[in-house]
Amino acid sequence: MKRILIAEDEKSIREFIVINLKRSGFEVVEADNGDTALKLYEEYNGNFDIALLDIMMPGTDGLEVCKQLRGKSSTLGIIILTAKTQEMDKVTGLLVGADDYVTKPFSPSELMARVDAIYRRVTLNREYAEKSKDKGSVITLGDFSLDLRSRSLTKKGEQIELTQVEFQIMEFFFNHPNSALERSEILNHVWGNMYYGDDKVVDVNIRRLRMKLEDDPSSPHHLTTIWGVGYKWLV
Repeated sequence: MKRILIAEDEKSIREFIVINLKRSGFEVVEADNGDTALKLYEEYNGNFDIALLDIMMPGTDGLEVCKQLRGKSSTLGIIILTAKTQEMDKVTGLLVGADDYVTKPFSPSELMARVDAIYRRVTLNREYAEKSKDKGSVITLGDFSLDLRSRSLTKKGEQIELTQVEFQIMEFFFNHPNSALERSEILNHVWGNMYYGDDKVVDVNIRRLRMKLEDDPSSPHHLTTIWGVGYKWLV
């Protein structure tokens, strides 16, 4: 059963979202604030595929909920809901662990396209990990080793926690070392060619990866920028 946790304090918006999610076959667990969302996550033992979180909520806001949920699970798909005026919140949300964002107001088709894309990614990652259990495929580049079986990355033997999106980006880079990859290529590979958003989501995830991987994130040695094009992983 596809299960999604939704945290949205505006009842009319929440009901609108719930109707569309149920029509698409999701089991929906509702919360009208962040604190309740966190409690429900624990009550269900984290058995969710996706969390859909509004940023502006009373008490514990969506950004904090996102941060806490990501700390509990690297595989949970997380989408944040933002207003057009909350540009910095989009960036912050991605930095603390969200996979994607949807800007209000949104159409049912846009919302479901985003949710379905995240769900496919979650499902495919689970299937890939299961199929790869006995393959033991590891890509090693310098100090870094990417384990395709466990979906993990180590630097000098120390494990680095990655979200599923971050892992997919790194897998793309490791399969194309020393090659300049355009933002659009990364976007299509990870988020799919039907993605509604812009390539800002790529830039923010690259920034987040640098913070985890580079000795000096402000002067990256491996994950470098190719101005006017995109990014390159230097070995």
